[in-house]
Amino acid sequence: MSRKIWVFDTTLRDGEQVPGAKLNLYEKVEIAQQLKKLGVNIIEAGFPASSQGDFDAVKAVAQKVGNTSDIMITALARAVKEDIDSVYNAVKYAENPMIHMVLGTSDIHVEKKFSKSKDQILQIGVDAVKYAKTLLPQVQYSTEDASRSDFEYLWKTIEAVMKAGATMINVPDTVGFAEPEQWGELIYRLNDRMKNLDDSVLLSVHCHNDLGMATANTLAAIKNGADKVECTVNGIGERAGNAALEEVVMALKTRGDIYDVFTDINTKEIMNTSRLVSSFMGLDVQVNKAITGDNAFAHSSGIHQDGLLKSRDAYEIVHPEDVGLDDMELVLTARSGRHAVKDSLSKLGFKDFADEEFEGIFEGFLKLADSKKEVYNHDLYVIVENYYEKAEKNNPNKESYSNQFFELVDLQVVSNATFPSASVKIQRGEEIYKSSAVGSGPIDALYSAIADTTGIEVKLIEYNISSVSRGQEALGKVKITVEHEGEKYIAKAADTDILKASALAYINVINSIVVAQIQPQKVEVKVTV
Repeated sequence: MSRKIWVFDTTLRDGEQVPGAKLNLYEKVEIAQQLKKLGVNIIEAGFPASSQGDFDAVKAVAQKVGNTSDIMITALARAVKEDIDSVYNAVKYAENPMIHMVLGTSDIHVEKKFSKSKDQILQIGVDAVKYAKTLLPQVQYSTEDASRSDFEYLWKTIEAVMKAGATMINVPDTVGFAEPEQWGELIYRLNDRMKNLDDSVLLSVHCHNDLGMATANTLAAIKNGADKVECTVNGIGERAGNAALEEVVMALKTRGDIYDVFTDINTKEIMNTSRLVSSFMGLDVQVNKAITGDNAFAHSSGIHQDGLLKSRDAYEIVHPEDVGLDDMELVLTARSGRHAVKDSLSKLGFKDFADEEFEGIFEGFLKLADSKKEVYNHDLYVIVENYYEKAEKNNPNKESYSNQFFELVDLQVVSNATFPSASVKIQRGEEIYKSSAVGSGPIDALYSAIADTTGIEVKLIEYNISSVSRGQEALGKVKITVEHEGEKYIAKAADTDILKASALAYINVINSIVVAQIQPQKVEVKVTV
């Protein structure tokens, strides 16, 4: 019978330990609400003893998110009375609160960090659990640096705190030292002893990613009896981060033949959660990051695109819809093949090309792709129209669409503290338009000027800058997400001038809106020589 794996999310505690990722109270509550929607079983909301602000945030999460019994709210304490009191006073407002405490068990921690004997540390842990149990029924005990601990001392500690009343035992690979096979064996031995002592106590793991094995170690622990996993969204956390929640969950779901377990996670909320965490913490997700990276479901290789269009299973083991995306993304680049280009043209209404015509259009596509890196739908309209003009053939479209798209001709941006302003020159067909605007900052001014010129108003939802290369001539990539009439549009652009890249991304997204306005009007086009 398939068993349940509890998901303990520590994005708001371990994840927040990333330099520069500090969240305010409002942001913590918003992320916690989304984590609840995602379906995590336990939220670790912070470290309340660290500051008054964190105490208030944990308390707010307990009150506003933990107001139902279907989710447990906890926070971290060291094994000292003051920390335990702080956690209790913050989480007690939740319907289902828990105290989580941590104390080292490795020789390095016992001897060098605490300068105490092993027996003294063990007794401190037992006393802390006994005290916490007078406050709340649910208490988790974490044996810090377990992966570098002497096994018998580790077990002696776990046995003692279980007898003292701990209801969950968490075994952390605190510095990412573990290796899946050895880690799995350790968890197997602990699980065997714990179940014989008290099978109601959950065994949990908390794996760090210093050697890139956090997800693998977490999955090895599950195979060997772990009941609960501690993860973070996007794998963020101290140093190299933690096991990524989305990777662990989707691995369990996709490889059910191996693990035979289930979680309560609503996987369709994974991308929404990832984007919210990334936005609030100001931490970009690595583009090739599994599950939540921009390229996780994007395909640009012609061989891959051809295989996917023939059968999704050829190169897709996780469906993008399962994690909350609309569909896979076929990115048209110079590496794209004829099948992908023909499929994209077909979706725009261009079908049944003669072989000679398609080859001419494909040649135009490759020329543009070599210079532009990525080809958008509005570019395809222009490519088709240019082909018929060059070949001096009749365009089968009754209307010329290429003159409806916008092209950036020039821009000037002035950035200062008083009046940030921008001027743009934009071409549409044969017409040239100019506009200037001021804004709260240079990007706001630039986008206001473009909106005034194009006459298409959008709501900017997300704006991201990332570096594509290094050095003085480094390319900067800008990705934006906007909303127009209830629909979301995403576009990106790259340039050595980040302001120009910002403008190009905005123009690309405006042209995507124009394409969306054209498409419903298009009928199937029968193209003949």
